[in-house]
Amino acid sequence: MPITRNHVDSTRFNTQATLPFELRLKDFEMAMQDVYDFFYDINRGLVDRGLLRLDDMLRPAIMSGLLSDMLTASLAKHSRTLTPNLYHNGHPDLIVNGIYPDNRVKAGTEGVEVKTTRKSGGAVDTHGARTQWMCVFVYETDGVTQPARDRKPMTFTEIYLGKVDLKDFRKNPRSELGTRTATLHRQGIEKLRKNWVYKLRE
Repeated sequence: MPITRNHVDSTRFNTQATLPFELRLKDFEMAMQDVYDFFYDINRGLVDRGLLRLDDMLRPAIMSGLLSDMLTASLAKHSRTLTPNLYHNGHPDLIVNGIYPDNRVKAGTEGVEVKTTRKSGGAVDTHGARTQWMCVFVYETDGVTQPARDRKPMTFTEIYLGKVDLKDFRKNPRSELGTRTATLHRQGIEKLRKNWVYKLRE
């Protein structure tokens, strides 16, 4: 079975979703398709050379980081008002173009933080509790089908976009060597899920 190109199901978007900063559902559709096309091109070349698919090579944390960076760049490309935050590890990932000097800010409020996770429902760790627009893409990969070249392509299954604030988070215990993180608590995640953007399945 050859590597297959994934396609976004445009019928699965929520036309009632509240989208800030003049974002459009089409921006999300095009950003996801950009990622699908990239994985198709890369995986086809890898498999033709007898190598593993990119999905199978990357550890989950690296995969999530790669997807977050790609989606941030693609959303910025298609968005009318948003651009990548050029401050290294600045927050949020996407900021309103022209609001901050040189489009760089260590900790801004005008923009969208982009996260990816394999956890259905959109629960994801962050580096700190903040008042922010948070966008979470949920994805799945096929790591079990054999032979590996017959595996289904990486697929985005859910997108959530919500305005959350400090009281919506709980702080996570930090190990001796760990980094302090925060996660939306039950009411916070419910708040995020109310403004769902995309659900591939009910």
